[in-house]
Amino acid sequence: MDSEKIAVYIDKFTDWGVVTIPKIVLALLVIYIGLFIVKKLSKIISLALDKAKLEIELKDFLVSLLTTLLKVAVFLFAASVAGIKLTALFALLAAAGFAVGMALQGFLGNFAAGLTILFLKPYRINDWVQVSDSFGRVKTIQLFNTTLITPNDKTLIIPNGQVTDNIITNFSTQGNIRLELNISMPYEESFPRVKKIINGAVAQSKYVVAGTETLIGIETYDSHNILLTVRPYIHPDEYWEATFEINGLIKKAFSDNNVKAAYSEGVELGPIGD
Repeated sequence: MDSEKIAVYIDKFTDWGVVTIPKIVLALLVIYIGLFIVKKLSKIISLALDKAKLEIELKDFLVSLLTTLLKVAVFLFAASVAGIKLTALFALLAAAGFAVGMALQGFLGNFAAGLTILFLKPYRINDWVQVSDSFGRVKTIQLFNTTLITPNDKTLIIPNGQVTDNIITNFSTQGNIRLELNISMPYEESFPRVKKIINGAVAQSKYVVAGTETLIGIETYDSHNILLTVRPYIHPDEYWEATFEINGLIKKAFSDNNVKAAYSEGVELGPIGD
């Protein structure tokens, strides 16, 4: 390649850089400032909706929707500043409509499911719900997903489409849930006797809902023990407190009533300590 051609290419690149680079820098500046403004506007919108005393689910949903639309507007304006013709961009998106539609199918489904949850209200913020195998308190209901906090403080982010495609159990509608505890009983013990002892122990817990019946039954037969299930009614907010207290009360009751336990090392029975 001779020096003249190189000089021509350098001139073309220089001309392109002089025209394009300022536009790109300006577009990036528009994005930075625009997203900053959107963040501030989101807070203002949230405060305004708080003053309007909207339901928290509707407020969060509207804030999320408006924030998303504002961000889209910022990026479209930045594309225009960078010299990208929006008509050409829209034409390209229209030409690739089928592929884009397939790619966004899940997002659109989750968005539609979010609207369904918002208006039908199968649950609200702070409700205790179970979706499929996921159980927890509703923290947020957003455009595309619902966030649950489990009793052991794990955060579950569930797509709204998955929520509406499954059975939703709302424990907060009734206000209480059944705690499920597993207790081992030796084969030689009398089930009616042990059941009576457990009932007495559970009744001492301050976390058990007054006036409710605790279900106690044989779940399965293990190699060394009979496995019992104990299911008292409690308030969901007291899940762990109730679990720890009731387990402790049952252990103490077994000790006081000389209920023996089978150890995994063999079938020999031994006492339970305090």
